[in-house]
Amino acid sequence: MDWARFAEQMAAMARDLLAQKSVGATLERITASATKLVEGCDAAGILVLHGTKVQTLAPTGQLVVDSDRLQERLGEGPCFDAARSSAKERVFRIADFTREQPRWPAFAPMARQLGVGSMMGFLLYTEDEELGALNLYSCRPGAFPETSELAGWLLASHAAVAFSSARTHAQMEHAVATRHMIGEAMGILMGSHRLTEEQAFDVLRRYSQENNIKLREVARRVCERGSLS
Repeated sequence: MDWARFAEQMAAMARDLLAQKSVGATLERITASATKLVEGCDAAGILVLHGTKVQTLAPTGQLVVDSDRLQERLGEGPCFDAARSSAKERVFRIADFTREQPRWPAFAPMARQLGVGSMMGFLLYTEDEELGALNLYSCRPGAFPETSELAGWLLASHAAVAFSSARTHAQMEHAVATRHMIGEAMGILMGSHRLTEEQAFDVLRRYSQENNIKLREVARRVCERGSLS
């Protein structure tokens, strides 16, 4: 591998990731970069676990989706393990699906039937949180040399920081939008029912609790209808 060229590509990718305007766009750039920068990589995706449920993000092909669904159904697999918050290992790898895999005895032969020849899973994490796993696939057995594992690890490290930053930004935007909508709803109630600011907020809060509806949704209804009725 031309490591100088790879370093230049990684630097360009890092700048590109930070320029994306949404979490979804960031993730798509991450997986697309994996297929371009990691030798042997035919497809890539990000797997996030919600309990035992798997969410597939930014897959570059159907193979990624099918593999994630298989791992969810079986409850095993390198990417499934890599995304577990309790996992001590940061990289999982199956070099050759044509050989027996004692660690994942149910998943390996079925993945081979999907067309997977080899794969790697990298835990996406920062010092503060674990985000999921970046998963790389090849249709050929033995497609990932040692340099690919290092390249994948470096990509995952950059990706984790960008992913976390993009998600934090999205959460902040959501919080600002929520506060604005609640303020608008309070203003409507204050004007139509001669309430104080505190009383208007209490009306929204009680309706939210009594009807088990999120406060943002209650505020949205008031803004759209002019009342809670």
